[in-house]
Amino acid sequence: MTTKEFTKTLDKNGENRLRIRVKVDKGRLVDVMVQYESFIGSHWLAIVRYDMEHGYFHRDLLTPKGEKIKTSIEMPDLKTAAIYAEQDIKDKWEFYKEKFVKQIKNDKQRDRKS
Repeated sequence: MTTKEFTKTLDKNGENRLRIRVKVDKGRLVDVMVQYESFIGSHWLAIVRYDMEHGYFHRDLLTPKGEKIKTSIEMPDLKTAAIYAEQDIKDKWEFYKEKFVKQIKNDKQRDRKS
């Protein structure tokens, strides 16, 4: 089995990227992970991840507090799933980032009130 991992930059500043990991066995795609990461503050943070963990294809929307909002996604095969995941993130990464940054701000405001 061969595992390949690589990144693709999503913006001109290089602060938003796709991390893609695929596993291939005898020419057949057997596992995939597509993750959107953003450089916020001084760290790379995962914001959205598509993968096959838990035995099914799904999307994890990650929160600043480390929670995962999991959504199962039906796909005919893994190749289609990988294409879908990459295109979704390319199309919506700015939306996902905006939502994540708003959560950071809301969490900080809640913490100040406590």
